[in-house]
Order: sequence, then C-alpha cells, then structure tokens
Amino acid sequence: MSEHRVTVKWARESEDFTYQTYNRDHDWIFSDTQQVRASAAPDYLGNPDLADPEQTFVAALSSCHMLTFLAQAAKRKFVVDEYIDNASGLLEKNESGQLAITRVILRPRITFAGDVDPTDDELEKLHAAAHRYCFLANSVKTEISVA
Repeated sequence: MSEHRVTVKWARESEDFTYQTYNRDHDWIFSDTQQVRASAAPDYLGNPDLADPEQTFVAALSSCHMLTFLAQAAKRKFVVDEYIDNASGLLEKNESGQLAITRVILRPRITFAGDVDPTDDELEKLHAAAHRYCFLANSVKTEISVA
C-alpha cells in the first residue's frame, strides 16, 4: 500500500466573493520542487491558460495507461520508441443526471523499434493488460476506451 499526497492552495484575490467574481486560479503542490498552477475550466470562469481538473483527470488516466502499457510491452520484449496519446474526456450527464467525465477516449500512436513489432492481436492484448492493471482505471467509473 502507498499513500499519495498533494496540497491544493487557493486564496481570494478579489474584493468581493460572488460566483462571477472570485478567482479560480490555485496551486497544486506535489513537493518542494513540483508545483502546478491550475484553474477551473473556461466554461466555469477559469483561466484558459492553466490546466483544469477535467483536463488533468484525462491526463492522469492517459498517463497511467501509457505507463502500464510500457511495462507490459517491456515484459513481452517489445521495444517502444515513442508513445503519443491525444486523449479526450467527455463531460456529460451520467445515469444519475449529474455532470461527470463519463467517457475517456485514448488515442495512442506508438512507434516500436527492434526486430519485431507486435501484431494487431498482440497490440490489442497489450492495451487490454494496460487497462486491467492501470491503478487509476481500476479506481473510477469512467468508461475508458482505446481508439
């Protein structure tokens, strides 16, 4: 078992505090040397130049899938040179009528090196194993698919 900590820090920067006027920018502090400036999504009056929780949720799922995929590929002796995923998440109403990221679509493009590339069947099995063993995929109700 492991514990993962982060500090989220926000302070009011506006004179008044109404839904329309309070600032959404804040910090995610992971360690003394790792800090990310974040905001709400632009649709919710956030700063479009900063990462928002919805984007980082999708990024975390994509990153977890990628890291697990790389581990599975290495165990099967496939050499990966590059992995680029143009992932997207859909914010829509769930079965309870609440807004949620209900679906995440991963679109990885993978370049292999070495003597042997995986077949389509082997590639599908690598993605299935990556999904099965991804800690974050196992932690959410969001539907995750690979396109």
